[in-house]
Amino acid sequence: MNEQQIEQHNTEELILLSAEKEFLEKGYSGAKTTAIAEAAGVTHAMLHYYFRTKDKLFEKIIADKMARLGEILFGVLSNRDLSLRENIELGVTSHFDFLAANPSLPRFIFNELYCNPQRLETMKNSILAMASQTIGNLQQVIDENAALGRCRRVNAAMLLLDIVSLNIFPFVAEPIINVVAGGVPELKDDFLERRKRENVNTILHKLEIKGDD
Repeated sequence: MNEQQIEQHNTEELILLSAEKEFLEKGYSGAKTTAIAEAAGVTHAMLHYYFRTKDKLFEKIIADKMARLGEILFGVLSNRDLSLRENIELGVTSHFDFLAANPSLPRFIFNELYCNPQRLETMKNSILAMASQTIGNLQQVIDENAALGRCRRVNAAMLLLDIVSLNIFPFVAEPIINVVAGGVPELKDDFLERRKRENVNTILHKLEIKGDD
């Protein structure tokens, strides 16, 4: 990239980071493009030059987050170079770590879907495309291992739903976890680390993986 392209890229990144913070804190309805522009250090006109509308900016952020989720969870779980146990352990922990780095994201998405069901259209196509391929590949790996007596045969779609549900819950229920941890960050971090390991073990137990596969 030349100097101008680098500058444009950096400006876009600043706007996206500021917009993400604004949307996660205030929701779509409460977010203001003027506040986003001010936080990014650009003019309101420049923000609209790059992203046209508030809706386009929102869609870009959601698309980027869903793509990253897809790379982490779906990409790992469909990796044929790893054993089934490695796939599960890496997939569950990577997904959990992504949520830990974006703890407000699950509540934000749920709130938006409840308040604005049409938002589902923003995410539907990318989710279906990634999930369909991943479920197919994962089911094949599970079936192959089950045929060799290395694991129990389970439905890959249900397994994927189990992983997502187990990992999302601690972040949706964060206010309760904060109470349990007494507002002490170290206790909360320890709880999340133990919860992550428990989620891995729960999924492995469901599969009844045997040996080193």
